[in-house]
Amino acid sequence: MECPGSLFLLVDVVLPLPLAETYTYRLPERLQNRVAVGSRLIVPFGSKKIYSAIVVKVYSSPVAPHALLKDAVDVLDESPVLLPNQLWLWQWISDYYLCTLGEVYKAALPSGMKLESESIVEFNPDYDDATPLFPAEQYAFDLMERLRTQKILDLQKSIQDNFRPASGTKDTRVNPLRVIKSLFDKGALMMHEQLQRNYRPKTVNCVRLTEAFFGEGRLNQLYEELRRAPKQADLLTRYLDLSKASAALTLQNRSLLVELEKSTLMEGQSEAAFKGLKERGVLEVYEKAVSRLGSEESSTLHPSPITPHLSPFTPHLSPAQQQAYDEIQTAFQTHDICLLHGVTSSGKTEIYIRLIQEQLEKGNQVLYMLPEIVLTAQLVERLRRVFGSRLGVYHSKYPDAERVEVWQKQLSAEPYDIIVGVRSSVFLPFQRLGLVIVDEEHETSFKQQEPAPRYHARNVALVLAKKTGAKTLLGTATPSLESYYNAQMGRYGLVTLSERYGQVLLPQIQVVDIRQQRHRKEMKGAFSLPLLQAMQQALERREQIILFQNRRGYAPQIECQTCGWNPRCTRCDVTLTLHKSGRQLVCHYCGATYPLPQHCPNCESQDIRSVGYGTERIEDEIQHIFPQARVARMDLDTTRSRAAYERLLSDFQHGRTDILVGTQMVTKGLDFERVSLVGILNADTMLNMPDFRSYERAFQMLSQVAGRAGRRQRQGLVLLQTKSPELSVVHQVVNNDFSSLYRDQLEERQTFHYPPFTRLVNIVVKHRDSAVADRLARDLAALLRQVFGERILGPDTPAVSRIQLFYIRHLVLKVEATANMAEARRRLRQIQAHLLSQPQYKSAQVYYDVDPM
Repeated sequence: MECPGSLFLLVDVVLPLPLAETYTYRLPERLQNRVAVGSRLIVPFGSKKIYSAIVVKVYSSPVAPHALLKDAVDVLDESPVLLPNQLWLWQWISDYYLCTLGEVYKAALPSGMKLESESIVEFNPDYDDATPLFPAEQYAFDLMERLRTQKILDLQKSIQDNFRPASGTKDTRVNPLRVIKSLFDKGALMMHEQLQRNYRPKTVNCVRLTEAFFGEGRLNQLYEELRRAPKQADLLTRYLDLSKASAALTLQNRSLLVELEKSTLMEGQSEAAFKGLKERGVLEVYEKAVSRLGSEESSTLHPSPITPHLSPFTPHLSPAQQQAYDEIQTAFQTHDICLLHGVTSSGKTEIYIRLIQEQLEKGNQVLYMLPEIVLTAQLVERLRRVFGSRLGVYHSKYPDAERVEVWQKQLSAEPYDIIVGVRSSVFLPFQRLGLVIVDEEHETSFKQQEPAPRYHARNVALVLAKKTGAKTLLGTATPSLESYYNAQMGRYGLVTLSERYGQVLLPQIQVVDIRQQRHRKEMKGAFSLPLLQAMQQALERREQIILFQNRRGYAPQIECQTCGWNPRCTRCDVTLTLHKSGRQLVCHYCGATYPLPQHCPNCESQDIRSVGYGTERIEDEIQHIFPQARVARMDLDTTRSRAAYERLLSDFQHGRTDILVGTQMVTKGLDFERVSLVGILNADTMLNMPDFRSYERAFQMLSQVAGRAGRRQRQGLVLLQTKSPELSVVHQVVNNDFSSLYRDQLEERQTFHYPPFTRLVNIVVKHRDSAVADRLARDLAALLRQVFGERILGPDTPAVSRIQLFYIRHLVLKVEATANMAEARRRLRQIQAHLLSQPQYKSAQVYYDVDPM
């Protein structure tokens, strides 16, 4: 492949694999004018696999490319799917969070935009070897002879699920991959790679008049022919009316025919009549791609009402809100970032709406980020009333095909002006970003934990905004200490909104000492007497109640009452959680499920009882205590689909639910006007965490859940149950005293060198052999101390020391906030590469969690 002037055209690409490097391919002449930076390119990788790669560089070379370079196969896009700022952001994430570009690529794009070949197994019809097959091989051979082709993963599953060795044989456990490989070696099976396309445009069948019958004379003649087929004549008349054919015929222009879906045409009509017109060559059917993005999307098939350039609705701001709005505008004159510290129910959303309107008037786009999917339903309903079809939603509960179409729309000439989304929305393409709003900025949900990239979406959004020249507003009732510190140091603007909208008082918080309650025998399960009395009174007033219990499932564990045995996961070093709904034990780390034991394997006792309370058990007991109350539960188990959590919220909002039991999902920004009582069933699970952030997080979560009470007209009540009422953080929650918490925590962190005075990097070592994990962790610590000295802590064994059969060891690097982090990251990568190149550690994993939460 030679280019004009004896130049050779090459491309560097990123693959959706955990690979640090880019890879170079030759560009065939047929593709040379179709490739640009940011395009997707189909390339071969390894001996057989095929992937869609992202082009990061296109260049020519006067030197003939190396013979080992492979040719790119095809281009997927007419124009780039990534903008230059996105590629820059990918590189920044890769550098800062110590991960590979391939891992960023895999996280950033919807699955439907990442193509990968699958291994397809084929039956070899020419196989006639007389060599006897083992029973498992014979089963697989017979299956493939019948199916002919099969995906290798499906074939593995079929062998695993359906082959049953004869009783009494040694072949009690079958390895499907070994069976398939044996059949490959014998020539009974063949394999090839097939590119799988996960995204396909949604299409509808449309109907149009054929060219042969486009003319008044020919149509009149046709009606004469249809005298004996009145149903066909009626259907033709209906088509001509719906397609506005008269104007098109008058101007002799077929393109003026309105596109008509077949389903619309056939309402109340005979399929036989349609078939008759089609056979006569009068009507033809064709497919048309349509959007999946909902009724608010305008299209030629389903035109929506014209959305005004700006909604006439402008929220009325109270004097306190107006002052906060003005102060934000002033802060943005000197700062790119502003922290809005507004108490719960102070009306921060109305301020956001006013700021969004201002950006839209300037022709800019807005990214509105939330920490949890569960918050988007309520917020989107409010914003759509103001902004209509200018608003798009992007999160993982939406089908992948819809996320692909949102991405494509953002690249089009008419993108959404506002995107509401969770952390993944920071990866979307924005052509004219003017404002980023990060609501509930303190939330740990903005931090991606597994897998890599382990990025913090709030911090990535700050970098994106700076790169694009946009402003960023961080909003919260309980700021993270790092953000508040930055505001106090003058790096961010700071605006305080200290009164609730409508001057409603903050909820009254009463602390219930459950040690005393138990001593007096006034506890009923997880409920104190004051809480039960308050719940009874709220139900009598037809008010709603939220109960917060930060554990899902029925009980955190079960225990033999005779010997104390607890069932544990065979893959992870944790006890199993009882889930009553499925009658099973579940590992909350790897998802493995186990049947409920009928007796103790240690002592054969049948006295096995559940220990502790999860949301499922709380729901169960509440229904027994208040049988007339309508109870619902909001946790991961009940909100796995978009429809499920929207239904839960709708039922509670419209008064079809009296008591909502939930995990931390219920703490985050939900706004229900009839909630008068919030019960925090056990604050101690948050207060006693072995983490330097435990008091900060406890304050944030307890204050947030308390803020769900009394958001309209009257003051709400919060009952906080704890065994430690004397703790300073409990008093700070009761008094809503964030300033005192901030002073106490800042002093402690400065003393012990924690953020914001240092930066932390968690270093994680994993291996299937605990001895190897220990040895690697010690070797790693020794090398790191040569560079970083006493800044390295560990290695330590974490509380959960094995997950999914991998043993885990932790080290921590503390680096001064003023230190050169780029150099620190370079040395970390260097030491990691050196150790993992050694044969004894080749199957080990070492990775970094920068700014861990």
